[in-house]
Amino acid sequence: MSLVLDAVGLKRGDEVIIADASLDLQPGTMNVLLGPTLSGKTTLMRLMAGLDRPTSGRIVEDGRDVTGLGVKARSVAMVYQQFVNYPTLSVYDNIASPLRVQGLAKAEIEARVARAAKLMRLEPMLKRTPAQLSGGQQQRTALARALVKQAKLVLLDEPLANLDYKLREELREELPRIFAETGAILVYATTEPGEALLLRGRTATLHEGRITQVGPTAAVYRDPANRDAARVFSDPPLNELAVTVAGGTATLADGRGFPAEGPLAGLPDGACTLGFRADAARVATQGGGLGDGLPPSGPSFPGAVSVTEISGSESFVHVVTDAGLGTVVCLVEGVHAFEPGDRVAVELDLGAAFAFGPDGRRIAARGGRAVATGPGLRQPVPA
Repeated sequence: MSLVLDAVGLKRGDEVIIADASLDLQPGTMNVLLGPTLSGKTTLMRLMAGLDRPTSGRIVEDGRDVTGLGVKARSVAMVYQQFVNYPTLSVYDNIASPLRVQGLAKAEIEARVARAAKLMRLEPMLKRTPAQLSGGQQQRTALARALVKQAKLVLLDEPLANLDYKLREELREELPRIFAETGAILVYATTEPGEALLLRGRTATLHEGRITQVGPTAAVYRDPANRDAARVFSDPPLNELAVTVAGGTATLADGRGFPAEGPLAGLPDGACTLGFRADAARVATQGGGLGDGLPPSGPSFPGAVSVTEISGSESFVHVVTDAGLGTVVCLVEGVHAFEPGDRVAVELDLGAAFAFGPDGRRIAARGGRAVATGPGLRQPVPA
C-alpha cells in the first residue's frame, strides 16, 4: 500500500494546526516525523489514520481518495507513547484482541501472538493483567498488539520512551526490519534527532505544524534546507551567530571580522545567520584546543564556561561569549571537568557551518552567485 498526503491542512477555527503537508509514503519503508513537542507529529499521524479529517487537501491510498474515510475503513495500527491496553484482559488476550475481531483461526492467532511475545520478551507474562506489569512491559504489550495485526500502515508515536535503554536500542534496530518484512508503511514520531539517525529511512522535519524538509535521514541532517530544519535536527540546540558580509569579510555583532569563507564564501553583501552544531565548535584553553586536533578554520572568540554536561564519553561545554555574542555549546571528546567561570575560547570550524538568509532559507554559493534553498524556492539570488 502507498499513502500520499497532498497539501493536507487542518484548521480549528482560525488556528492552523497542520499547514499544506505533503508526503509520499511507500510500502516497506521507514518514515520518521521529527519535531519538538506540539510541532504537529501526533496530529499528522491521526490524519493518516483517519482519526481526524483534514480541512483541506487529500489523502490518497493506493490511488484511492480516502480523505473522508474513518479509521475502521483503513488497515492501520497505532501505538502512542502513553500505552493503551485493556485492563481486564490478560497480556495474551490484549495481543490477540485485533486478531479475534478479524475472525482468524485459533491456530493462526496462537502463532502470531507467540511470535510477537517472543520479540517483545513477554513470554513469561502472557497470563498477567496490565496492572501486574511495569510501564515498559505494558508498552511492549501495546507494540506486540500492533505487530500481530499486520496492518498496512503502522503509526508509532514515540513508542519506546517508556522502555529501558537496552531494549530500546534493540527495538530501534528490529522494528523497521520486522514491519518492512510485512510490506507495511512504518511512520515513527520522535523528538530526538539521535533516534531519527539510528532509525535511518526518510525523515520529515516539522515546525509549528509545517513540514520544513523531507528526504533521506542522513541527507536532511547533513544538508538542512532551512534554519527550522537545522534547529529541529540539532541536539544540543543549533548555535546561531548574526553575521554581516561585506567585501569578502564577515563581521560578528561585536565587530570581530574574519574572512568570509566556507558557507559565507561568494555570498552577496548583507546580513545572514551563521548556524553550526556543537561538533563544529571546539574549546581552546591556555594549554591548547580540545577538539579534533586540527587548526580552526573560522573565527575564535573568548568567553567563560557556564556549565558542562557530561554525556558518556563526551562533554558539552556551554560558553557565554564576551561582547554579547550569546552562549555557544561546544562538543568536546572525553570527560572534562570545567568549572563555571573558567576562561576559554571558542574556535569555529566554518566548513561544518551553514548560512541562512533573513527569510530562514539556507544560502549556498554556486558559481559566484548565492542560491537560497528550501521548500518552494530553488531560484538563484543575484550576487
